[in-house]
Amino acid sequence: MPHPLARIIEQLKREPSRTGSIVITLFGDAIVPRGGSVWLGTLLEFFRTIDIDSGVVRTAMSRLATDGWLERNKVGRNSFYRLADKGRLTFDAAVEHVYNPQSPDWTGRFELLLIANAGDREASREALQDAGFGSPLPGVWIAPSGVPVPQVASRAIRLEVSAEDESGRRLLGESWPLHRTADAYLKFMKTFEPLRGWIGRRERLSDTDAITARILLIHYYRRVVLHDPLLPVVLLPADWPGRAARRLCGEIYRGLLSESEQWLDRNGSNESGSLPAAGKELGRRFENG
Repeated sequence: MPHPLARIIEQLKREPSRTGSIVITLFGDAIVPRGGSVWLGTLLEFFRTIDIDSGVVRTAMSRLATDGWLERNKVGRNSFYRLADKGRLTFDAAVEHVYNPQSPDWTGRFELLLIANAGDREASREALQDAGFGSPLPGVWIAPSGVPVPQVASRAIRLEVSAEDESGRRLLGESWPLHRTADAYLKFMKTFEPLRGWIGRRERLSDTDAITARILLIHYYRRVVLHDPLLPVVLLPADWPGRAARRLCGEIYRGLLSESEQWLDRNGSNESGSLPAAGKELGRRFENG
């Protein structure tokens, strides 16, 4: 296995188990574009490439199904899985954020939400964070005007406030841990830059290496970008690393796509047999990077 990929896998092994998270990444990135359903054996074959035991994978699949992320279809002795409604909604919400994000135009105005009830605050927290809202104070959430408000926070008091650029930056610093997100982007680039060099030198690339690298690339990138509120460029530091990280991710992804799809052609199956071919939207991922 090429050295850069081996290093990434070793780093993964040193972290707490994230098998369930990798399963969701695999479904969202590779299985949904090819019909959405996949045989358990295909999943076990993939996880062998990153040295994760089949028992660990089966346990993760069972937990994800119990928690409502996946649904299982049993055909004879074979099990097939697809994203359940909960998993599909989460995936759909993340697609544009991960593959083709659009920062809102800066109008000088913020959307301010006031959520008084402690129970409502907790119920809304994850949805608001995923939508790009930050919180400078308990019960107060803010985002640049134009960011859609999640349905779960529809009872909040909504105000629109204006702020000059400098005031806006100060408010951002108190609402989002931008320094932590920047550090995470820098770590992502340090981890995957050698992989770009490997692809750029046109080293031999097997389809197994390609699918492994592709899923781990998106697994690590997704963990960072979903915590990025995608603020207007004018409100970000001049040296903000998110743009460079996205270019790096897109370049590597495009370099891996053809061979990784060949792995799915060779190994992927569902209830009807081989996985169907992906639609054109797969090739448009990261196109505006």
